[in-house]
Amino acid sequence: MPSVDPTFIAKYALEAVPRYTSYPPATKFRGGTGLEQWQGWMQEQGEAPALSVYVHIPFCKSMCWYCGCHTTIPNGHQRVRNYLTALDIDITRRAEIAPTDARVCHIHFGGGSPDMLSADEFRAVMHRIRTAFNVTADAEIAVELDPRELDAELCRAMAETGVNRASLGVQDISPEVQKLINRPQSRDVVQAAADRLREVGIAAINMDMMYGLPAQTVTKVRETAGAIAEMGADRVSVFGYAHVPWFKKHQRAIPENRLPGAEERFDQMQAAGQALSEAGYDRIGLDHFARPGDPLAQAARNGGLRRNFQGYTTDPSTILVGLGASAISECPQGYVQTEPNPVRYADAVIAGKDMLVRGIERSPAQRAVADRIAALLCKFETWLEADDPVDQINDMVLDGLARIDGQRITLTAAGRPYVRNLAARLDPDFRFSTDQHSVAV
Repeated sequence: MPSVDPTFIAKYALEAVPRYTSYPPATKFRGGTGLEQWQGWMQEQGEAPALSVYVHIPFCKSMCWYCGCHTTIPNGHQRVRNYLTALDIDITRRAEIAPTDARVCHIHFGGGSPDMLSADEFRAVMHRIRTAFNVTADAEIAVELDPRELDAELCRAMAETGVNRASLGVQDISPEVQKLINRPQSRDVVQAAADRLREVGIAAINMDMMYGLPAQTVTKVRETAGAIAEMGADRVSVFGYAHVPWFKKHQRAIPENRLPGAEERFDQMQAAGQALSEAGYDRIGLDHFARPGDPLAQAARNGGLRRNFQGYTTDPSTILVGLGASAISECPQGYVQTEPNPVRYADAVIAGKDMLVRGIERSPAQRAVADRIAALLCKFETWLEADDPVDQINDMVLDGLARIDGQRITLTAAGRPYVRNLAARLDPDFRFSTDQHSVAV
């Protein structure tokens, strides 16, 4: 592993910056942007737009203490059923607003844990989506899953309804780390879940792992990356734990004195990447890895890589319809987000009220910034504008993290871990004094 100047850790790795899965980031969303605005934006779309559907299932059987997602623990399955009643209405309602000639080429179930649904419930949601929208025959349909709760019946239901990619949360295979994050999960459990999926024909398997967790070490991170490679994951996402107990109160259960320091955290990130590269994965952007034959790796090579709320993707859609509590919808004109609380969301939908509670309309200038930041995150290079903050950018250049050639700026190999730092410097609305975001590395 190459040596790292420790001054860069303090100077860049500890900066709190957005993940830039959207621009402007969700922290800029405000109330007053709702269903009326979204409907108007849909009427402005071009012919036969590509459309993506995201379905949020905001429930889990138990809380993982590292979790930063919008999720809750239901006190009985009736609460899930009530939510699904509202989701059914939401799907129909949003499909009626979407362009009539739109083609759905990507569907993604996230959470929470979509495996909280029974096999019949999952079939019903997929039936409603296929009835309401024009889903293409070759659409990618992906589901995020908790390996501990995945049974054979649900796997069959997913395969029958067209699911062709699944993502399994691994995080870390160390029992010590798992105990401290309240996620007991042996490697055998993950392997069994992957086997069940492959047996029913869902062959494309993603796995997630994390660094920066309590009691983690470089050795444990490398062991987790090695186990994931041995289990045959096609794609791997490597995320840094974001410790924000003021925002996610359950994170207070994590002992802060067991969290790795900044340099150790950086070393863990580097170790994960090195282990996966040695196992034959291509490095994709900031935090993804893929087998060379995977469509994501191919997109990275041919310039088709994109970034959205699910991270790096091959999804070509210009419109994202977010369904369910807290889901974010996107189109060129802007973003809207549904009510985050599942009960309030369900009540609003069933009552026929506006369930979109906040968002932002994007100006032409913001769209241009979005394009520049997206190019940087996907290709590690982008173009400069006359009003960019020269001093802040030149600081990264002088440190050997970036180089400028005319109007192009490119991150060096040493600078790639700090791609979010450069993105923040290209964001005219960002202020470095904020505590709304996670650290850069």
